[in-house]
Amino acid sequence: MEDDVEMAAGENGAGELDDMKKRLKEMEDEAVALREMQAKVEKEMGSVQDPAAAAANQANKEEVDSRSVFVGNVDYSCTPEEVQQHFQACGTVNRVTIRTNKFGQPKGYAYVEFVEPEAVQEALLLNESELHGRQLKVSAKRTNVPGMKPYRARRPNLYMGFRGRTPFMPAPYFFPPFGYGKIPRARAPMRYSPYF
Repeated sequence: MEDDVEMAAGENGAGELDDMKKRLKEMEDEAVALREMQAKVEKEMGSVQDPAAAAANQANKEEVDSRSVFVGNVDYSCTPEEVQQHFQACGTVNRVTIRTNKFGQPKGYAYVEFVEPEAVQEALLLNESELHGRQLKVSAKRTNVPGMKPYRARRPNLYMGFRGRTPFMPAPYFFPPFGYGKIPRARAPMRYSPYF
């Protein structure tokens, strides 16, 4: 009878051992997959931080911006197809982007990208032309240089109080021109008050 108990324990132990080996194999496979994903993410992040790739990306942006124009005062009901049709005479339009706010409503300006850079000069001739009854403002698109945001000095906000660069100095003591040394308080006007 003891032999039966030992055999049952041995069979049960072998089954548990197989289960543990399976779980270990699954965990190793997951670890390999995680390492691959981490290497892929590091490679992508490294390419963004790589100065040569950043310079190439900046050069590509400048090249695209040299083929694009800014179109201001675009009617809110205007579609990209209508803007494309308006600038079709200048050259082949690659893309029309009408900027929208976070609610999806148009902001009133657009960018038109052409296939050839010569079309930009033709598009600039359409400055002050009309589309949907509004006079368009067309100018060459400028390239934003990262980290070159112009410094704007803060203006004092009269509603929030002004904290200047001078230390706090209390106001001089106020001597009332009349009375017995008391500072008159502002009160709501009372009719026929004998105590004012």
